[in-house]
Amino acid sequence: MNKRILFTGGGSAGHVTVNTALIPHFEKEGWDITYIGSEDGIEKEIITEQFPHIPYESISSGKLRRYFSWKNFSDPFRVMKGVFDALSVIRKTKPDIIFSKGGFVSVPVVMAAKIAKIPVAIHESDVTPGLANKLAVPFATKIFTTFPETVHSLPSDKSLCAGAIIREELFSGDASEGKRLAGYYDEKPVLLIMGGSLGARKINESVRGNLEELLSRFQIIHICGKGNIDEAYIQKGYRQYEFIKSELPHYLAMTDYVISRAGSNSIFEFLALKKPMLLIPLSREASRGDQILNADSFVKHGYALKLEEEKLNQESFLMKVNELTGSRDTIIQNMEKGQKAYTIQDMYEELSTMAR
Repeated sequence: MNKRILFTGGGSAGHVTVNTALIPHFEKEGWDITYIGSEDGIEKEIITEQFPHIPYESISSGKLRRYFSWKNFSDPFRVMKGVFDALSVIRKTKPDIIFSKGGFVSVPVVMAAKIAKIPVAIHESDVTPGLANKLAVPFATKIFTTFPETVHSLPSDKSLCAGAIIREELFSGDASEGKRLAGYYDEKPVLLIMGGSLGARKINESVRGNLEELLSRFQIIHICGKGNIDEAYIQKGYRQYEFIKSELPHYLAMTDYVISRAGSNSIFEFLALKKPMLLIPLSREASRGDQILNADSFVKHGYALKLEEEKLNQESFLMKVNELTGSRDTIIQNMEKGQKAYTIQDMYEELSTMAR
């Protein structure tokens, strides 16, 4: 009989990316796979599109808010219903192990796993655990962290720094194919700019305000977010995209420098590919501050430069780009000396050992 694994995680693309990296390996090894997510979350869209053959089970889940809302009074009941929903799925699929990437939908799943006595592995991407993973920690069998400093804030007997789990296809990019797709044949270095799934207005404005100066030195791939392409700036050497999917490995292969938000999954992918980066984390007003801590950790290890959103303008942006190009060799040397992360095979072996 095949071994069985249940994946969960959702609410944002970052809570699904690690799962989508691991699923193909478990499929290759012959495991039966089920995914638990919410009915209308982004995880359903991603999983059903990439793995339409994998059973997707929807459960009730409440949203975990850090601010006052009347829904905070009703959502605990939705979470409790989610526990019973998840318990029903667990009893039907009989998994040997559950892997949770976090997000609010994962909380009832790990609680149900504890009731059903199924081992649970949690993966935390950020320096400080998100609220969902904080709630899930008491129910977890093992907790894998991405940043080494995260281990110090978790139970020492079941926490381990594994690093980021990087999608294998990112290492298969072809720089010449990327340049062909972009129509770039000059010898200028390539600057890749990523503002997150919705783009970033201030980053986009800083790029376009400095476009003439930047194009004198770089060829630019600008992932500017949905609805943010501006046809007024279309010109040679500057390609705008709302988002990039299957071609991303080729574009990353040809990239010399990256400017990005500081979401954990993305910056560890750039680290694995040895791409010097300038990080512009989401401000505390727009987030819980996790991206700021992620960026600070990378700066401390010499992997990146950081520019705070509050200090972002055309002048500071250009100054930091100049600093980035001047620091290229040092950053790459620091990346090469850095701690090696778990491979997908390493994580597979860990989870296989944990399986009941």
